[in-house]
Amino acid sequence: MNALTFSTPERTERALAALAEKPDGVIEQIAAHAEVTPAEVLAVLPQGAAVVVPAARWEPIWTDLSSWGDILMIVHTEDIVLEVEGALPNGSEGHGWFNIHGDSPIGGHIRKERCQSIAFVDREFHGRRSCSVWFMNAEGKAMFKIFVRRDKERALIAEQVTRFEALRQASR
Repeated sequence: MNALTFSTPERTERALAALAEKPDGVIEQIAAHAEVTPAEVLAVLPQGAAVVVPAARWEPIWTDLSSWGDILMIVHTEDIVLEVEGALPNGSEGHGWFNIHGDSPIGGHIRKERCQSIAFVDREFHGRRSCSVWFMNAEGKAMFKIFVRRDKERALIAEQVTRFEALRQASR
């Protein structure tokens, strides 16, 4: 399944109905409730809320994200929502992995070849604007997400919003 296509009209309807119940909720929870993938929920967001680009854009997107300063990286599975704040290190490929290491709490190894698309998501989340970049796999799930950070007053950091908007536009 392509990351933002549907297998049946019934799945689309379930995604729409679940999103209507909680339009600013957690995408993974909405998807689980509807028994669809997170990608299917992203696809029914209002136009422009999820801009999807090919995974081939990984390198320039990653390079740009690594220059934003501290970001929030989230890995959301059925078992954990792991949130790590820090600078996104530059990466390099080796031994079949995209390796990220540096002076940051964010580090590790990513199976880059599993990334099928990258989604720029700009939507309300619990009543507030949220901007994030989702690296999506072929199963329609986020491998991980990079979020624009918030300041002490919980407002999005304006410079990162500007960078997000520019990267989304440049990646199309």
